[in-house]
Amino acid sequence: MYSRFIVSAFILVVGYIATLVGTKIISSMFSKLALRTKSDTDDYILRLIVETIKPLGIAISTFAAWRVLAIKVNIPFVNGTIAGVFKLILLFLIVRLINRVLIRLITSWAQKINDPAVSTMLRSLSPMVRALIWCIGVVFYLNNMGVQMAAIWALLSAGGIGAGLALKEPVQEFFEYITILLDKPFQNGQFIHIDGVWARVERVGVRSTRMRSINGEIIVMSNSSLTNGVISNYAEMESRRLVHKIGVVYNTKYSQMESIPNIIKSIVEETNDAIFDRCHFIEFGESSLDFELVYYIPTNNYLSAMNAQQRINLEIMRVFEREGIEFAFPTQTIHVSK
Repeated sequence: MYSRFIVSAFILVVGYIATLVGTKIISSMFSKLALRTKSDTDDYILRLIVETIKPLGIAISTFAAWRVLAIKVNIPFVNGTIAGVFKLILLFLIVRLINRVLIRLITSWAQKINDPAVSTMLRSLSPMVRALIWCIGVVFYLNNMGVQMAAIWALLSAGGIGAGLALKEPVQEFFEYITILLDKPFQNGQFIHIDGVWARVERVGVRSTRMRSINGEIIVMSNSSLTNGVISNYAEMESRRLVHKIGVVYNTKYSQMESIPNIIKSIVEETNDAIFDRCHFIEFGESSLDFELVYYIPTNNYLSAMNAQQRINLEIMRVFEREGIEFAFPTQTIHVSK
């Protein structure tokens, strides 16, 4: 027994020394390799590998020394517990290394992509990647410990069905979130209209989207409601088309009627941020002679469009007043016969 203790201590000491020396040598070799590249990602990955080698070597050396020492000790519970703890340490070190490397690769990939929506989507997948790697590691650990996996798979299948039913809506909202990021019907900061809601998008979340309405309050709408609805995105609008109907009274003279389109055309053309399209006498209304005015505002800014529209409307009123042209309002004339 004494000789086994000596051998165990020798293995432990040699293992520790080999781990420390090997770590130094590998660190020096990896550092030289990392200097040949301009990317920081490979430096980070090599540093993680070096950091993992040291505790991994210490754990292996300790377990090997224990195995030599415990050959004569036939206590299944103690041996099984120590073996389980050793395998758990290996699982933790390896899974943590894989997770950190994958997350760094995903982050590096996201930074290289010019599309911010895709970058955000890749970063949002990091927790899911971590959870998946840990689940795979735990399954391998349980299988290696001799656990009957048939029962585990049956339990996971039943739990998966239940979780699928319970998480149907959250999972659906997550995939709608992915759809919004990839298809990009709107982005943060854009002004949209959907189902009677006029608002500016503040943040697209995994389950819902936060918007700031024109009245100032926060509106939270599920991603599925957004993707299933009809969205008007005013940020993508290059110009705004405005159509107005102008009615004048029936006793307006023919010469005045003929001059109205030219008057309105000159008003629109003299207004900044406005492009004239057409103005026509379109119909004999019930109480007015109706003209239709169409012009464009070459901007997607709502305030600029309203300012241009206001200037045009005020100028039309001023010129009509000067020319003696009266605007019509709903009237009804009753003729009574004796």
